[in-house]
Amino acid sequence: MKRIYLLLCLIIVAAGCSQAQTIPPNTKIPPYHILTTDSVYVTPANLKKNKPVMVIYFSPDCSHCQHLMYDMKPELAKLKDVQIVMITFVNQLKAIQVFQRDFDLAKYHNITIGTEGYTYVVQRYYNVKTTPYIAIYDKNGKLFQAYDKVPKIPVLMETIKKV
Repeated sequence: MKRIYLLLCLIIVAAGCSQAQTIPPNTKIPPYHILTTDSVYVTPANLKKNKPVMVIYFSPDCSHCQHLMYDMKPELAKLKDVQIVMITFVNQLKAIQVFQRDFDLAKYHNITIGTEGYTYVVQRYYNVKTTPYIAIYDKNGKLFQAYDKVPKIPVLMETIKKV
């Protein structure tokens, strides 16, 4: 009888764990509060209305994040109507400024780059395990597509065209 009880308990726990993994991701833009490279705090309230948004959670020293930017750089001019918000947990403003300088991101007025510091609000919101994490929102602020691994740039660009 004890074995049957133990087996039932294990089944219930396993079912609960599998449910936790299938919960859909948040469908609205995360409630971020980031310090930009210009030492200004911004939130989703600073976004322009009726424009798609791409949130990229990254780390300045992450090789995958750097490769994403190298690959995206030739396409950035095509993304001028997409608001790109790049958020990191790295709390060293200098490292973020160097990343911005290395990829010449300051010349793109649709790109905001900053740190959430040690709050990890965005990291927990998306349950980010690795960087970069990309979430694309439509002009109404609803989640359209999320990538927990870097997609090929043509795939990413095709997704953005559909938004």
